[in-house]
Amino acid sequence: MAAAAAAAVGGPQSPQPEVPAPGLALDKAATAAHLKAALSRPDNRAGAEELQALLERVLSAERPLAAAADGEEAAAASGGGGPGAAEEEALEWCKCLLAGGGGYDEFCAAVRAYDPAALCGLVWTANFVAYRCRTCGISPCMSLCAECFHQGDHTGHDFNMFRSQAGGACDCGDSNVMRESGFCKRHQIKSSSNIPCVPKDLLMMSEFVLPRFIFCLIQYLREGYNEPADVPSEKDLNKVLQLLEPQISFLEDLTKMGGAMRSVLTQVLTNQQNYKDLTSGLGENACAKKSHEKYLIALKSSGLTYPEDKLVYGIQESSAGTSTLAVQGFAGATGTLGQLDSSDEEDQDGSQGLGKRKRVKLSSNTKDQSIMDVLKHKSFLEELLFWTIKYEFPQKMVTFLLNMLPDQEYKVAFTKTFVQHYAFIMKTLKKSHESDTMSNRIVHISVQLFSNEELARQVTEECQLLDIMVTVLLYMMESCLIKSELQDEENSLHVVVNCGEALLKNNTYWPLVSDFINILSHQSVAKRFLEDHGLLVTWMNFVSFFQGMNLNKRELNEHVEFESQTYYAAFAAELEACAQPMWGLLSHCKVRETQEYTRNVVRYCLEALQDWFDAINFVDEPAPNQVTFHLPLHRYYAMFLSKAVKCQELDLDSVLPDQEMLMKLMIHPLQIQASLAEIHSNMWVRNGLQIKGQAMTYVQSHFCNSMIDPDIYLLQVCASRLDPDYFISSVFERFKVVDLLTMASQHQNTVLDAEHERSMLEGALTFLVILLSLRLHLGMSDDEILRAEMVAQLCMNDRTHSSLLDLIPENPNPKSGIIPGSYSFESVLSAVADFKAPVFEPGGSMQQGMYTPKAEVWDHEFDPVMVILRTVYRRDVQSAMDRYTAFLKQSGKFPGNPWPPYKKRTPLHPSYKGLMRLLHCKTLHIVLFTLLYKILMDHQNLSEHVLCMVLYLIELGLENSAEEESDEEASVCGPERCHDSWFPGSNLVSNMRHFINYVRVRVPETAPEVKKDSPASTSSDSLGSLQNSGTAQVFSLVAERRKKFQEIINRSSSEANQVVRPKTSNKWSAPGSAPQLTTAILEIKESILSLLIKLHHKLSGKQNSYYPPWLDDIEILIQPEIPKYSHGDGITAVERILLKAALQSKMNKRIIEEICRKVTPPVPPKKVTAAEKKTLDKEERRQKARERQQKLLAEFASRQKSFMETAMDVDSPESDIPMEITTAEPQVSEAVYDCVICGQSGPSSEDRPTGLVVLLQASSVLGQCRDNIEPKKLPITEEEQIYPWDTCAAVHDVRLSLLQRYFKDSSCLLAVSIGWEGGVYVQTCGHTLHIDCHKSYMESLRNDQVLQGFSVDKGEFTCPLCRQFANSVLPCYPGSNVENNPWQRPSSKSIQDLIKEVEELQGRPGAFPVSISSETNLSKEMESVMKDIKNTTQKKYRDYSKTPGSPDNDFLFMYSVARTNLELELIHRGGNLCSGGASTAGKRSCLNQLFHVLALHMRLYSIDSEYNPWRKLTQLVEEMNSQLGNEEQQPEVPILYHDVTSLLLIQILMMPQPLRKDHFTCIVKVLFTLLYTQALVALSVKCNEEDRSAWKHTGALKKNICDAEKSYEVLLSFVISELSKGKLYHEEGTQECAMVSPVAWSSESMEKYLQDFCLPFLRITSLLQHHLFGEDLPSCQEEEEFSVLSSCLGLLPTFYQTEHPFISASCLDWPVAAFDIISQWCFEINSFTERHAEQGKALLIQESRWKLPHLLQLPENYNTIFQYYHRKTCSVCTKVPKDPAVCLVCGTFVCLKGLCCKQQSYCECVLHSQNCGAGTGIFLLINASVIIIIRGHRFCLWGSVYLDAHGEEDRDLRRGKPLYICKERYKVLEQQWISHTFDHINKRWGPHYNGL
Repeated sequence: MAAAAAAAVGGPQSPQPEVPAPGLALDKAATAAHLKAALSRPDNRAGAEELQALLERVLSAERPLAAAADGEEAAAASGGGGPGAAEEEALEWCKCLLAGGGGYDEFCAAVRAYDPAALCGLVWTANFVAYRCRTCGISPCMSLCAECFHQGDHTGHDFNMFRSQAGGACDCGDSNVMRESGFCKRHQIKSSSNIPCVPKDLLMMSEFVLPRFIFCLIQYLREGYNEPADVPSEKDLNKVLQLLEPQISFLEDLTKMGGAMRSVLTQVLTNQQNYKDLTSGLGENACAKKSHEKYLIALKSSGLTYPEDKLVYGIQESSAGTSTLAVQGFAGATGTLGQLDSSDEEDQDGSQGLGKRKRVKLSSNTKDQSIMDVLKHKSFLEELLFWTIKYEFPQKMVTFLLNMLPDQEYKVAFTKTFVQHYAFIMKTLKKSHESDTMSNRIVHISVQLFSNEELARQVTEECQLLDIMVTVLLYMMESCLIKSELQDEENSLHVVVNCGEALLKNNTYWPLVSDFINILSHQSVAKRFLEDHGLLVTWMNFVSFFQGMNLNKRELNEHVEFESQTYYAAFAAELEACAQPMWGLLSHCKVRETQEYTRNVVRYCLEALQDWFDAINFVDEPAPNQVTFHLPLHRYYAMFLSKAVKCQELDLDSVLPDQEMLMKLMIHPLQIQASLAEIHSNMWVRNGLQIKGQAMTYVQSHFCNSMIDPDIYLLQVCASRLDPDYFISSVFERFKVVDLLTMASQHQNTVLDAEHERSMLEGALTFLVILLSLRLHLGMSDDEILRAEMVAQLCMNDRTHSSLLDLIPENPNPKSGIIPGSYSFESVLSAVADFKAPVFEPGGSMQQGMYTPKAEVWDHEFDPVMVILRTVYRRDVQSAMDRYTAFLKQSGKFPGNPWPPYKKRTPLHPSYKGLMRLLHCKTLHIVLFTLLYKILMDHQNLSEHVLCMVLYLIELGLENSAEEESDEEASVCGPERCHDSWFPGSNLVSNMRHFINYVRVRVPETAPEVKKDSPASTSSDSLGSLQNSGTAQVFSLVAERRKKFQEIINRSSSEANQVVRPKTSNKWSAPGSAPQLTTAILEIKESILSLLIKLHHKLSGKQNSYYPPWLDDIEILIQPEIPKYSHGDGITAVERILLKAALQSKMNKRIIEEICRKVTPPVPPKKVTAAEKKTLDKEERRQKARERQQKLLAEFASRQKSFMETAMDVDSPESDIPMEITTAEPQVSEAVYDCVICGQSGPSSEDRPTGLVVLLQASSVLGQCRDNIEPKKLPITEEEQIYPWDTCAAVHDVRLSLLQRYFKDSSCLLAVSIGWEGGVYVQTCGHTLHIDCHKSYMESLRNDQVLQGFSVDKGEFTCPLCRQFANSVLPCYPGSNVENNPWQRPSSKSIQDLIKEVEELQGRPGAFPVSISSETNLSKEMESVMKDIKNTTQKKYRDYSKTPGSPDNDFLFMYSVARTNLELELIHRGGNLCSGGASTAGKRSCLNQLFHVLALHMRLYSIDSEYNPWRKLTQLVEEMNSQLGNEEQQPEVPILYHDVTSLLLIQILMMPQPLRKDHFTCIVKVLFTLLYTQALVALSVKCNEEDRSAWKHTGALKKNICDAEKSYEVLLSFVISELSKGKLYHEEGTQECAMVSPVAWSSESMEKYLQDFCLPFLRITSLLQHHLFGEDLPSCQEEEEFSVLSSCLGLLPTFYQTEHPFISASCLDWPVAAFDIISQWCFEINSFTERHAEQGKALLIQESRWKLPHLLQLPENYNTIFQYYHRKTCSVCTKVPKDPAVCLVCGTFVCLKGLCCKQQSYCECVLHSQNCGAGTGIFLLINASVIIIIRGHRFCLWGSVYLDAHGEEDRDLRRGKPLYICKERYKVLEQQWISHTFDHINKRWGPHYNGL
């Protein structure tokens, strides 16, 4: 076989025919070594041939793919090795051969030694966490891997962490992309110098083997690609790729060996000779031939030609070329074009003609064909890339190709190859099903190539990169063009992209566009683009595809059926495909030297615009009721103009077209402004919500500076160059309010409904104000712009830092200099705003850090115009005004409702001075005069807003008036001047004082004016005379405009004339349906000044309210900037204007004085017509109705308030209201409850019990107490681990199991409490309800279909009154009220009698008032709530008995529930009772009711009186030995090993309820003696032998004094002597010495020890007494806590004197002789230690040492957590979790939602929450920095405790800025955990279905 293979290669047979058969690895190694030796000889031909033969055989491409095609045959062929065996074998061979006989790993290491690692080049895929530092980056795409980032020094830099979207590569070490100062330690050294040369023989074999290997890979790829008729299915491609996985991985490993190996690979991949020899398919090898054929087929099917076949294909291509769309044949086939499907023949031809027309433009690029359709592969690299594209960029291949990039030679070759395949990439992308994934992979590659300026420049020069990109983009968009319907639907020749196409909808084009933007960011490349006229033409052609896309037509009748959402696609396309490249180009036109570029762009832009106007047949009127928001050509033109004037000192007029073109240019942008007003006036409502969406997007922060700003700037330019009268009249006509501007009180509007008039008029005036006051492009510097933007955003609302960054329109091109976070941003921010740190309301929402405007900003910089321009929602304007009002009130500057302030503007750039002529044209003055008059006369409901804008315009005019005052006095208007018009001149200052006497108006015949003026109009001559004395003509805006238009047109050309006339004249004839208009003449006799003064009177509501201020204070005229005028309402504004008018001219000043002298007669009452009367009445009625409503509302509000005050106490535990228990009359002994459902009050009875709304939850908070003060830290390294051995729960567990080992089970279960873990905590909101009401309430909830956040089936509900979460009802025990308990009276009985009573009461099972035998409703409810309590916690937390289900278990569980609740309350109070008082929790405590329920159930299990510990405590047992007799039985637990608090609860719950106070005190006294003895025993064990004997001695001496039983010394000495009889103190020897405290015990320290030992018991007992008997707790200092509590419990004799230091022993009250009972107790211990000495000591009760529970302590900086945990492997499944989380209670690391760690359908977090917190889990999600709370079957996102430097959360780490712990938030979290209030405070809960 070897021979055959060798022959196939075509060479002579090799000299050694006996090539070893592929056998053992040894053989391979030997063969490899042998071949290497052969090749090392000088004459190595023979060796080479032998190697070829071997490779030919090993790497034959036939086997594996046959295997892929048909498994069984292949398996048979390869001897049952299965399909994968052959490939593995081949790989083994390759490794052996490369290593040349040595070990492969050693070989790898050897090659690595020669790695000159100057670049990092680590390649990563999507979701990898990388860093970007803007301070170090030269290219905006720069990124670093975490390792390089942390090893470099980036302190104080502007960096962030990000999750890679598409994948990327580390740029560390590449000085083209980043500054060297940012390199990490590894890549700083330029290491090439000290790396030795690679020895030749090391890589020799690689040079021979690798070409064959890569060829083999390519053959596989060719074989695997079957080009069916349809697109190959994903599955087939993936199958082939899976087979090739090992091969590609092998290549990838090679690249990781470093530079030496990479350069060999580069040689192999780019060597053209190798490629030719191996792949040409010319040999006689059938396999190679077949493979070559497949390759050719693949090329053809891709619509590409192989150059050899040029002739054949060329002919077909040219014929197909008639229509662009048919170039690839598929556009026509799939019918992308609407027209192609239609049967209408002409249409089809039209479309093809269209294609032809455009095709001509394209084909002028001769390169076109070659760019799109020809590919010739000359090297392995080229064909590899071809297949990579064909297979839609498999991740492995991409990674391999990128891993090679650190090799410079490869980088250049690969970039050229990539560019060569660019068109093919576009075609594949368009067809792809997975275009998203593919896009990401493409960008992953291209961003590495094109971010490098040097490389981009080289490719641009050598491979026509720009031509290719532009052509490819053009081709791509051509596949989805449709005919534009803008303007002239039938005859339009313009085509636009169809936004509904997948290409646009799915953003398929973005990889190509993003590459284009990327290369344009390089100056050298952009220069070439701007110099190349052909490219500019093509590009403008491309941009024109977007001009007028997504046209909206206003629906006038029906609401549109289907709301298209194409507008997203349209806006995204304009921003990405047009605006961003534009910003890229603009960034290179910054200096004067670049003027030429601007001229080029502007020239071709204007040409394209002219073509566009021609194509859509545009003359002078836009088509009605349609609007497109997309005019990219206009915007290109505008932005380049702006740049030219601002940065390049170009003369504006030199780049402006003629007047006619300007008139056309302004039409469409103006149309958009008018449409915005229409949309906001709800005139487009039938088009659905999406039209509002467009209007918002147009002004939204990411779009505004590419859309509305250039539009307004373009309009400003047009306005500054066109005739002002024409411009103003155009504006009012576009806004459809021409007919409204009449003096008459009624009018006819032919184009607008009455309800829209007012808002459209507001829109028109607001637009004019914006147009005249905005200076964004007219002279503001970048910093001023930034400041204005920031102030506008802050005035609307306080903002977080990140939302400010987002809201301030940044220049979309990253190289523009002003980037968010840049120095200027921060400095401007600190200048205009104050930072408000985040605050917390307990139980409220968590605030973020906010910025709020400084006072002086409100004072001087608040600019309503800017706010109106930038608001997306109209409510934001209102919000800004409200905040402004609040500021003025607060600072005392103005009390009322202010008007928007007038703000001074920055000076205009000289080029735009013409803009101000708008303010000084008669048309505007007539409009202003008319509106003032109408407002004064109360015509139509004109709003305050209209007046405000009118005054604003007047004021603007006064501020910007040309100084024409010199000749003013002379030209007092002669009649001949004003014959034709209203005003004499065009200067506002002089026109203001001009009196207008009569006006002729056209009114409907019904108007009141007609009748009044009939006498005047009868005599024609009188009319004539009137006219001369100053009556103006009828004034028509439309006529004005037409006249001007005519003049302009005539000036520029005469031929356009014919077209224009007819069109305009017929458009405006009023529709016939309107009533006849007649002419009437009004007597006006006002001037603007007089109207203003009357307006002042009207606004202030007083006659003669205006008095010229300068008459009092002449100073005003000299120094006019008076702060009193800067803020205020309309009156202030009028005063300010009059003052300015007087300042500007002496004439005005005089006239104002004159007007004020004539005492103005009162305004005559208007004649009220019947119709008006009706409306007036309506108004009045409305007003009254409104007042009534206000009254009702106010009343309702006050009621509600009082209800809230009484009822609501959910979130503020501070302002608590006690339970509704009436204690008014002392004689009432029954408690009365209010049911919050039915509202009735009454006692709780057996038949109809009342219950408390409670929430039962299992809790392990107690178990988390530890004995050290220092809280545990969250582990952030492998060394730190947290072990739960020292938690309270663990210690109690160990103790119980130890007791169970040696003592009787039932007795053990009475000696301790459980519930440290999984104890049941009961809490209530304090509201009560009837239990039957509750049941029906639950029924209604069950039937309620609304999704609640809780599960009704589990008994969950919310309190009907306060909506607090609850899950059970605790029945209230009928009977006496806590406060006035008859049992509380102190009794005089002796303690002995009481002890007897207690014993008797405990023995009587039926001593319960409610007999248990009778099944009452109450007892049923009590049973059911007990069941609830049991089910609240898991079985493992209830069953501790060795015999499952034993009653002792339940007994233990029940008294432990009481213990858990008392202990938790103690923790809530901070661990002690020093604060005293009726506790905050007490008012909402349900312990009293809980006790009744527990007691009832405890009595069911009577303890056998034999075993009752009460006997052992209070009686002496006669024969001590009897217990020891029966050895085989386990003894009972010695009484000294019992937990005293547990005994207390058992004794009290065994008593019949209600309990008498003296019995309670008696039990406490008895138990205190036991506790004290335990303390003495513990103390005696603590000290050493000498101390003990000393104490024994001193105590014995005092034994005979009178009070011996109350002296601790005596008692201690007795305890020691008793216990010394046993073995407790034995074998102290050596190991115990460690325990002994070196300090000598003084009497003080001993007293303190004893008190500390007893305190926990006293605290719990006092709490219990407080709840059972309702007594208040006294407050005290910490050091007196013991004495205060003991006297409160009645342990201290009342006659006790407090002078001398307090001694704890004085509280003792022994029931029997102290020494006898002590020796009895000690005997039990001694008898136990006889057998188990070492356990005897361990079981002694130690002093309580538990500190308050805490969550783990978190590190300062979040990054430390993130870096450790986000790559950490899970201990269960040993994978790195996708969503890692860590438990903040115990530090366990878990997989959130990970299926890998699922157990019995529970995911790991849920499981852990049950094991660690009995159903409550607090997890920190590592990848999101947020905390998630799991509570039972629900979860909620709690928020984050890590905030950035600006006090903000960064959920999901989107911004990636450094985060720091917020201690206050963490405290709040811990507080909620300890107080179990997660359920009440967090509102957004959802079910987790065990999936977390």
